[in-house]
Amino acid sequence: MPVAHFHIPVGSASTEQRAALLTAASAAYSRILDSPIERVRAFVVQYDPTDLAVGGQLVADGGSAAPYFTAIVLAGRPPQQRSELLAAFTDLVVEHLDVERSGVRGQIVEVAPENWGIAGQPASDVRASEIALRAAR
Repeated sequence: MPVAHFHIPVGSASTEQRAALLTAASAAYSRILDSPIERVRAFVVQYDPTDLAVGGQLVADGGSAAPYFTAIVLAGRPPQQRSELLAAFTDLVVEHLDVERSGVRGQIVEVAPENWGIAGQPASDVRASEIALRAAR
């Protein structure tokens, strides 16, 4: 279920930087949420610098290329995990995209399990089935 989006201007990071961010963020997500890495999805979403403004100034006109991220998790995750995700993703953005920490923004988006689909089924149903299978063993 874990999904992350890193929003940046086109041209602000090389292919190698984006790849390193995605792989490191996937590993961090898996570790922090104790979730199988196969379930993690991470995306870089790029925008034309004329379509981004930071502090009222277009990035194309010299505005800061301040990255923004979203981390989607199922509702009910402990506050400590959510806080750790915010810190880890900020650290990774600073490290891999070579930006100032003060410009990085991000948010955790909690989704109710009945509103998240896994293979066409609500996550609440999938989770109940997984728990029942574990209990039967």
